Amino acid sequence: MLRIENLTKRYGSKAAVEGLSLHIAPGEIYGFIGPNGAGKTTTIKSCCGILRFDEGEIYIDGKSIKTDPLACKRELAYIPDEPDMYEFLSGIKYLNFVADIFGVSKNEREERIHKYADTFELTGDLAQPISAYSHGMKQKLAVIAGLIHSPKLIIMDEPFVGLDPIATHKLRTIMREHCDNGGAIFFSTHVLEVAEKLCDSVAILRQGRLVASGTMEQVRGDASLEEVFLELEERDV
Repeated sequence: MLRIENLTKRYGSKAAVEGLSLHIAPGEIYGFIGPNGAGKTTTIKSCCGILRFDEGEIYIDGKSIKTDPLACKRELAYIPDEPDMYEFLSGIKYLNFVADIFGVSKNEREERIHKYADTFELTGDLAQPISAYSHGMKQKLAVIAGLIHSPKLIIMDEPFVGLDPIATHKLRTIMREHCDNGGAIFFSTHVLEVAEKLCDSVAILRQGRLVASGTMEQVRGDASLEEVFLELEERDV
């Protein structure tokens, strides 16, 4: 569903990501972890067609993000850690705006908005302007907007930041259901405990380079994910 081949992105002479290759299969929740500045957000934005990259290729469901970005974007949803929305719109107008962009039918959008707004207990706030929302409410709205066109691939940057424990649990359930239905998820997180419980596979990035990847069992071995992460952090790249 997502294939990253030898991705390199430089800012000036500094490589933010260098020679990164990852393959995320349908049905898979793939965690992406690393310290601040490791290159996670650069990788994610490159996958979504937001950043141009210097070398390598990225394929979404077999389509190149370089040569066919619109086809790729139809298949994916990007949920950032800091949702940037049109705050003068109400929640419901924003969701309808996103649904219009993706050509979602009236019946489908109403069904999905009702389902997910109820799940995240946001239905009563949809008539309010987004400017009145808390960070957690904006994050919930961004998740609903990401799900409204039923994407095959969901890419998320720190999706649990700002969410309370109940909303976090509900999002984890939605993520699992999405992948059980044949979708795929690629997400970055600092919450190693959540990644360990939720992810099928995981990649650890350090200073723009991949230092470990594989199934959770392969990467973790007999230790915890936190122990593996800290041990890798102490090594020289």
